[in-house]
Amino acid sequence: MFTEQDKVQIASQGISEEKIKQQIQHFIDGFPFLNVIRAATIGDGIVRVDEEQLPTYTRRYDEVAGDYTLMKFVPASGAATRMFKSLFAALDGKTDKSVEQFFARIKDFAFYDDLKAAMAAKDQDIETAEPTTVLRFLLTEEGLNYGNLPKGLLKFHQYPDGPRTPVEEHLVEGAAYANSNGLVRLHFTVSPEHRDRFEQLIIEEKPDFEAWLGVAYDVTFSEQKKSTDTISVDLNNEPFRNADGDPGSLLFRPAGHGALIENLNDIDSEIVFIKNIDNVVPDDIKEDTVTYKKVLAMILIDAQQQLFRLQELLEADEVSDGYVAEADEFLQMTLFTNHPEAYDTYTKEEKIAYLKGKLDRPIRVCGMVKNVGEPGGGPFWAMNPDGSSSLQIVESAQFDMDNADQKAIFDTATHFNPVDLVCGLKNRHGKQYDLPRYRDMKTGFITQKSKDGKDLKAQELPGLWNGAMADWNTIFVEVPLITFNPVKTVNDLLREEHQ
Repeated sequence: MFTEQDKVQIASQGISEEKIKQQIQHFIDGFPFLNVIRAATIGDGIVRVDEEQLPTYTRRYDEVAGDYTLMKFVPASGAATRMFKSLFAALDGKTDKSVEQFFARIKDFAFYDDLKAAMAAKDQDIETAEPTTVLRFLLTEEGLNYGNLPKGLLKFHQYPDGPRTPVEEHLVEGAAYANSNGLVRLHFTVSPEHRDRFEQLIIEEKPDFEAWLGVAYDVTFSEQKKSTDTISVDLNNEPFRNADGDPGSLLFRPAGHGALIENLNDIDSEIVFIKNIDNVVPDDIKEDTVTYKKVLAMILIDAQQQLFRLQELLEADEVSDGYVAEADEFLQMTLFTNHPEAYDTYTKEEKIAYLKGKLDRPIRVCGMVKNVGEPGGGPFWAMNPDGSSSLQIVESAQFDMDNADQKAIFDTATHFNPVDLVCGLKNRHGKQYDLPRYRDMKTGFITQKSKDGKDLKAQELPGLWNGAMADWNTIFVEVPLITFNPVKTVNDLLREEHQ
């Protein structure tokens, strides 16, 4: 299957031949659908925090935050190309209402002044120029090149002292809740071609934000590792080859955000907040976001203290029946993990071993907003390979939609995953968990693409907050919709929340 040249190329990717063959087998066999039991709802897998309890949670978090190493982890490598899909179409003469809205309110965008200046520098007046000229200056290298930049570097919000990018908004947010004794640590995963621009932005802006907010920032970056790329195949499941020789080199492709579990695994921090780059709002409505981030973190800390205590009790030479029962109840009632059917037949020693294994895992607390029809994953109860059942964030592609019962479960989902996670990455001895060990590798995705005019199949690793965290202890908490304000299209920036 592989030539000597192939083997050299595979080695340079940092991938074993065994792993490549496993990926090809996934193309042949496909990935199984997840066995979803029911939707998680309020009172059945999703915790609702009473409003009057919010101040208590935030106060307690503020009191203990300094005892932990904190980090805000922001996936930021995605290009903004899809954000401007309708405007690219307009460049080809295909206009629609969204394009009309864009031009009707063009002065309301935070990047308007930059666009106007870029055009003026080349003797173009934004007020009188043809619409296609304006779009060229916005989207291409002729001007701002926004169509090829990552979202993190675009001007999102306007302030009296000037516009801010999402990166800068994350700096402000991070100071509010990822602040441990005045140190705010942020980590952005970026694409290699834009890393210099991210780093330069931080160099230029960090001193002003530190002076304004009275904090010190430690900002780091990483890129998706070549070793996480997956091989592509043709429609016959044979390795796809580039048109650069005879027989041609193998085609490897980035394997989606699930590859970032390796980047997360490199983070040395006890508590990590995960949030997408484009889900940021201006300062005047940040309060709810900050409040609920602290609430999620405090719920994690409370659960972690309990599970650390129970692990210690289960490690004793003599473990009482009462401690086994307490650990059993905690696992089911707080960590929402139900036992395999055979659990009642286990000996006491077998129950202790099972409980210890379930408690000694990474933990995450995930915010869930009410379902408003957004595409993406949602909170469900699902079966695990060991016969237990637990909470999972499940994408629509993981459902067997041809199965009427499974489709009915999908349709009953009341909540949606806005990528709002707080994670505990270390065990009770302060040692980092090896996060890739807790993936369910059977939850990947296969997609169809094309290259050089030829069809191919590509493979994505289990999603970062889906299959990559399938074997984590998981708690779902309802958060208000106001905390979810992603920018999927350029006109989302015209919504009240972003103005």
